[in-house]
Amino acid sequence: MKSALLRLREYRDSISPTERTIADYLLDHPESAMECGVHELAERTFSSASTIIRMCRRIGFDGYKDFRRAVTYEAALRRHNEEERKEITFSDSMEEIIEKITEKNIVSLEDTRNLLDPKSLERCVEIICRSRNVLLFGLGASLLAARDLYLKFLRLNKACVINEDWHAQLLTARNATGEDVGLVFSYSGETEEVLTCMQALKENRTPVIAITRFSASPVAELADHNIYIAANESIFRSGAMSSRLSQLNVVDILYTAFANRDYEASLSQLSRTHIYKSNGRRQPGE
Repeated sequence: MKSALLRLREYRDSISPTERTIADYLLDHPESAMECGVHELAERTFSSASTIIRMCRRIGFDGYKDFRRAVTYEAALRRHNEEERKEITFSDSMEEIIEKITEKNIVSLEDTRNLLDPKSLERCVEIICRSRNVLLFGLGASLLAARDLYLKFLRLNKACVINEDWHAQLLTARNATGEDVGLVFSYSGETEEVLTCMQALKENRTPVIAITRFSASPVAELADHNIYIAANESIFRSGAMSSRLSQLNVVDILYTAFANRDYEASLSQLSRTHIYKSNGRRQPGE
């Protein structure tokens, strides 16, 4: 079942002020809100039934009833684990930092799992399988996730192109064709350089898959297919910590699903591309 509150939280910053008021009320009082019909909820949030229904549809539900059913199920599932997740503070000990960061990362992975659509992932893997080249785009921490996918596909002899220099990424996009596929990594969904590359890909009719945050964003709107991730970032947001882990989790899923399409051939290829050291032993992870 779709994670209603997670979708609402991730989408909150990109909806209208009126819808944001409704979202905040639902996120702050999920269980009591679900006891309300749509008209009573409209009264409590000083909105209208049509606005609530429109907001529910915007985040992927058929209407308020569908949304309400999902929230009720989600609240029951998580009721036993509703401890407040605290932010990092100056006075935290090393033990507290370990606990808080690990918890945030675990929550981000669980939330990402709840956002992933198996059917959408299947379509993306099919496009990757049919493509002549996989063209990878991203900057900063997102580039690290893209490079990880590049190395994994390299082991399977899947043609990939990745460049750390943005101008080289743009040239790659301008040289792309409809036989290639562009994989774009952007958690924020607003990176201007990435958007420029996407526009070049679209002009060349190259299919574009975006690995991005579940939210209305320029990247999500330009992409042909979106693989949504979640992040529960700490106060040090510039470190892009849990969002990076969420992206890497999707990388592992795409790689595994791709390899699984031709299981025996993939095993043979992985064995053939192991790199042995001078002592004849295979290095761990190679």
